[in-house]
Amino acid sequence: MRHRNLGRSGITVPPIVFGGNVFGWTLDKAASFRILDRLSEVGLTAIDTADVYSAWVPGNQGGESEAIIGEWLAARGNRAKLTILTKVGMQVGPRDAEGNGPKHAVGLSRRWIMASVDASLKRLRTDVIDLYQAHKDDPETPLEETLSAFADLIKAGKVRAIGASNYSAPRLQEALETSAKLDLPRYETMQPQYNLMEREGFEAELGPLCAREGVGVINYYALASGFLSGKYRSAADYGKSPRGGGMAKYLTPRGHAVLDALDAVAQEARATPAQVALAWLLAKPVVSAPIASATNDAQIDDLVKAASLTLSPAAVAKLDAASA
Repeated sequence: MRHRNLGRSGITVPPIVFGGNVFGWTLDKAASFRILDRLSEVGLTAIDTADVYSAWVPGNQGGESEAIIGEWLAARGNRAKLTILTKVGMQVGPRDAEGNGPKHAVGLSRRWIMASVDASLKRLRTDVIDLYQAHKDDPETPLEETLSAFADLIKAGKVRAIGASNYSAPRLQEALETSAKLDLPRYETMQPQYNLMEREGFEAELGPLCAREGVGVINYYALASGFLSGKYRSAADYGKSPRGGGMAKYLTPRGHAVLDALDAVAQEARATPAQVALAWLLAKPVVSAPIASATNDAQIDDLVKAASLTLSPAAVAKLDAASA
């Protein structure tokens, strides 16, 4: 499986990065181990997670995904074969009953980053994180403070490279300029929402900026929470997964047009709609590797086949037109 560069970091990953938010959420520990074993077997060896995954599950506190990955890495002894991506900045520190918390111990402050990276390293049972990402912008913390903290982590050998997620184009531009001005490590990757159903926000400003600056794009929700797999065709399909209830926003005339185009291209390519939706992303020069999840072997097979599926220019144009 041919790898792709993550910006100018020197790190390469398979064409699909696996989304580890399912570990500790829709997959328990045993099921997560089976999926991780399968991913290792097929060569999908880049795993994206975050310290906040999966705090939204009743009874969870965050860090469950990292902990499961760490247990698996320790049990298999294969850390050197995996590329581990995680994030900081969404999980916040202790707050009182009014929602107030220590201002400098949350978000992307130096204090919070330093505490969070050690907690992530401990859960992941590793000495180094390959790509450490700012999970969301923190406008209350100066970019210089955040980037200087990341620089110290790289210097200490705890992190190889840094990236960002959920930044606007102006803020990413400002971060890149701050890194250049102060000779600090720069964000080598951007993790935005981008797929056939969610195009406008990325393609207007953020995508062109990443292309100009050589910032790798590892976009999340590559399959629009499963909508682009084609399994949600009507309200009757909402119960097919925990994410099904969110499909109403996509079941519009435009959404049906996209599904029709996916079906047509899939038939021509002898592929599935999910494979085609991922291949459409891989055909975009700005995209390094989309992030997608799976909970069973059939879905992993889709990811593997998508990684090697090349769409014709006519197929890409057909999908572009349907999703415009």
